[in-house]
Amino acid sequence: MILVTGGTGLVGSHLLVQLSFTEEKIIAIHRKNSNLDAVKRVFSYYGNDFEKQYQKIEWMEANITDVPSLESAYKGITHVYHCAAIVSFNKKDYQQMRKINIEGTANMVNLAIINNIEKFCFVSSIATIEKNLNNTLIDESNEWNTETNNYGYAITKYGAEMEVWRATQEGLDVVIVNPGVILGSGFWHSGPGELFTKFYNEFKFYTEGITGFVGVKDVVKVMVKLMLSNVVNERFILVSENSSFKSVFFKIADTFHKKRPSIKVTKALSAIAWRLEWVKSIVTRKPPLITKHSANASLSTYKYSSQKIKKAIAFNFESLDSTIKNTCNDYNK
Repeated sequence: MILVTGGTGLVGSHLLVQLSFTEEKIIAIHRKNSNLDAVKRVFSYYGNDFEKQYQKIEWMEANITDVPSLESAYKGITHVYHCAAIVSFNKKDYQQMRKINIEGTANMVNLAIINNIEKFCFVSSIATIEKNLNNTLIDESNEWNTETNNYGYAITKYGAEMEVWRATQEGLDVVIVNPGVILGSGFWHSGPGELFTKFYNEFKFYTEGITGFVGVKDVVKVMVKLMLSNVVNERFILVSENSSFKSVFFKIADTFHKKRPSIKVTKALSAIAWRLEWVKSIVTRKPPLITKHSANASLSTYKYSSQKIKKAIAFNFESLDSTIKNTCNDYNK
């Protein structure tokens, strides 16, 4: 029996679809007032018979920061996929990220140890991989440096990874995936999904920074393959292609037959933008759309290697062009 956290998010919802095609019983935990309709919408992108697949998921109200509710969720479980996390680059969210990302993960692995879970899959991020300054490919051997990765999200995801590695010392078999920027259908008004909404509406700005991108369907396929494999206690970068934001933005606009963004964001313009957003957030008490870190990241060049996962399970990633085309088609639905 399988337990999934974060099933109401992008990775978790697509994972639930993938798992629904197996014969395993699937328990997905969710917090009170979670939007399960958004998950059902993701199921609908996989075919007309999506209602039947969706009904295979057993939903249970629980919170990864509430141990008693988790204890009930773990009954009879053999495999765990831990996708739940808060992704934010707003300093105000740091303590909440520590609670969810680090303490929540500690609770998950502690209960996995107590319940003799056979295997545990953790969704981390390329944020926990140290960046190269010499433009060479970044791989899993790059040791994380707090001084160069001193923003809240990276710190808390790295702290979560440390909890998972600690669990391996206590006998838990784990696999960790570190996806790049994840592109995929659903959740069109938050995270990477919002990119498709922006460029459908002819967003005008672009940057020329470079990073690793990957399709959400590939992420969940790799997760399932790893859990079925003999691979244990390893982590894997998941990147289909390294590409500039400009190229990705242009491809999305072209696929929608919309105008390409025409205003290049320079360092000076970026610095002005995040400062204006900071002031605006103070006045409106709403999270800033752009932070200092996200602005700088969009202008940086980081290239990642996926050779380790390709060799470990002989996996071939979908092309970025295909991922963008399929996601745009789903958006148009």
